[in-house]
Amino acid sequence: MKAPHLNRKLVLEAPMRVADGAGGYTESWAAQGTLWVEMTVRGTGAERQIGEASISRASYRIVVRGAPEGSSMRPAPDQRFREGGRLFVIRAVAERDPGGQYLTCFADEEVAA
Repeated sequence: MKAPHLNRKLVLEAPMRVADGAGGYTESWAAQGTLWVEMTVRGTGAERQIGEASISRASYRIVVRGAPEGSSMRPAPDQRFREGGRLFVIRAVAERDPGGQYLTCFADEEVAA
């Protein structure tokens, strides 16, 4: 298997609950670190209507270096990658090779049009 070309930097973010002082919480995002990735588009995009807003979605395959289970630098479903103002929500993560040297993250980018 050919090694991936890790040529883009993305910030890995994890959701965090912050107490709102009234017994509830708000959700915010905390940066876990920056990862070099290989990113490719998977298939075609889609568009859907939610009320009066049009939402465009594209799916990506994002390959990163492997990290041990439990490491804050190992991507997980429902975390996300950030590249400036672009957000890529991680839907699934799988080992790319038997030794776990690389991980493949399947992610979606949604943009309101």
